[in-house]
Amino acid sequence: MGYLGEEIRKLGFGLMRLPQKGENIDVEQVKEMVDLFLEAGFTYFDTAWAYGGSEDAVREALVERYPRERYQLATKNAAWIGCETKEQAYAQFEESLARTKAGYFDFYLLHNLGEGRSRYFDEFDMWRWIQEKKKAGQVKHIGFSFHSTPEELESILTDHPEMEFVQLQINYGDWENPAVQSKRCYEVARKHGKPVIIMEPVKGGMLSTPPKSVEKLLREAEPESSAASWAIRFAADLEGVITVLSGMSSIEQMKDNLSCMRSFTGLDEGQREVLGRAREELKKIPLIPCTSCNYCAKVCPKNIGISGSFTAMNYLTLYHDKERAKRQENWLVEGHDLKHANECIRCGRCEEACPQHIAIRETLEKVSEELLQ
Repeated sequence: MGYLGEEIRKLGFGLMRLPQKGENIDVEQVKEMVDLFLEAGFTYFDTAWAYGGSEDAVREALVERYPRERYQLATKNAAWIGCETKEQAYAQFEESLARTKAGYFDFYLLHNLGEGRSRYFDEFDMWRWIQEKKKAGQVKHIGFSFHSTPEELESILTDHPEMEFVQLQINYGDWENPAVQSKRCYEVARKHGKPVIIMEPVKGGMLSTPPKSVEKLLREAEPESSAASWAIRFAADLEGVITVLSGMSSIEQMKDNLSCMRSFTGLDEGQREVLGRAREELKKIPLIPCTSCNYCAKVCPKNIGISGSFTAMNYLTLYHDKERAKRQENWLVEGHDLKHANECIRCGRCEEACPQHIAIRETLEKVSEELLQ
């Protein structure tokens, strides 16, 4: 409560990984999830132009069913996806309005800044453009989501103090991860006085089913609490946080998140110590840090099933069951009409788009060698 003058509780509904029914979003299940979320007193919904089908699902499950003042809606502009002119980039905003029929957006973000992606927002003069949208009343609050180094975040916030908030990837697994640097990015945002929206608190689901050593540690500390609830609470415990986005994919996940966040007031020192030990356990296991955001897939010219390949490899690392990992890879890749890792042409476009800075080409070679031989 109080950040940017909005009344927002600490749990936000991330609409990136919605439940599926076949190849489409299961809108009826999304409606039930929306109802549960609002009934519990939570109001923040996060979608994006780049989340296939998500903005349409928001219209059906939320906008057409509830008064506009009942919720806050955020969406994002990904100028780095398929835009060659500023007009194409600006058109994403109009398309988002048409899809959602929300009338305006409470929060509008320049999407996934960092590394080579940032230049599109500069070249298309989108910093000025987004301020015009705010002045016109089509957007209430302006900010950006970010996946890169604290040094680059420092530069952007210094050049653009007009940005009201920053959306960062923060979770206990990445807090001190040198590839993600969650803690340092968070500290830069707070130094500039910017409130933070947290994304990937459960690291794309990886922290909901952590390695056995981590799960055992968390279970011993709180037998009734899920592993995911620990991750959500870690993020919500930080100061200066507007809300924590959880990308819920089922009614069960929604109920679990609501149960731990409905009356959340903060972690105690004992709980923080447990999470510190969990973080040390995670450092011992060399998992691929893929969150299945699939930004890589949007730019891959060969339609490689990158995230599915990495999910299968992580399964092999954790459980040492090659046959089951191979079946998982086949389902997540060929079962979704995607190409296998051994068809990669090593163009490198995926690595430019990857928020996690994964050496995708090298890792796909490992998938080919260890799962596809």
